[in-house]
Amino acid sequence: MTTVLIADDQPLQRFGSRMLLESQDDMTVVGEAANGSEAVRMSARLHPDVVLMDIRMPGLDGIEATRRIIAAGDRTRILIVTTFDLDEYAYAGLRAGASGFLVKDAQPEELLSGIRAVATGDAVVAPSLTRRLLDAYAHHLPSNPAAEPAPEADPRLTSLTDREREILTAIGKGWTNTEIATRLHLAESTVKTHVGRILAKTGSRDRIQAVILAYDTKLVHPS
Repeated sequence: MTTVLIADDQPLQRFGSRMLLESQDDMTVVGEAANGSEAVRMSARLHPDVVLMDIRMPGLDGIEATRRIIAAGDRTRILIVTTFDLDEYAYAGLRAGASGFLVKDAQPEELLSGIRAVATGDAVVAPSLTRRLLDAYAHHLPSNPAAEPAPEADPRLTSLTDREREILTAIGKGWTNTEIATRLHLAESTVKTHVGRILAKTGSRDRIQAVILAYDTKLVHPS
């Protein structure tokens, strides 16, 4: 059973989400928060599998709430619901540790599958869409080359094999597992194994965080 905390300042939005989630046999809503501060407190107390997090809330916003929940070190994962193409804070949400994004007008089945994906450690945002998002907000990345370590020197990459580094670069470029398998002439099951090892070795929570790592370490550059 996947437990979900809904964090949204709109009562009707919370009500609609609760009705949808509780119509599912594998989901239950353990609480509702009207702002970021409540979301942080309730997450610490209830330990939900997933927090369905709005970005724009009074007081503590969804980004800072996400950062605090992730920093607490709990197993809770964050799925941010936002006006994706218009919300300039989307990139900051990823950096704060969110495992994915959905737009507020997403179809019910998209929301449900997104929650299930996040709960199992997957990323909701498609790899190609993730790259577009990161490219759009590339100005948030460090801009002084002299202050940036070379990829070979970054401690987060030292434990990776050459193949794993190659696959991490492909992930950062927005390639799916199928595309990586085809282009590198590997079995898709082998790619999945490599991806799992990359996440474990680099301490990345999910594929989205691995993409951010690839950008941060300059394995991939914004187009």
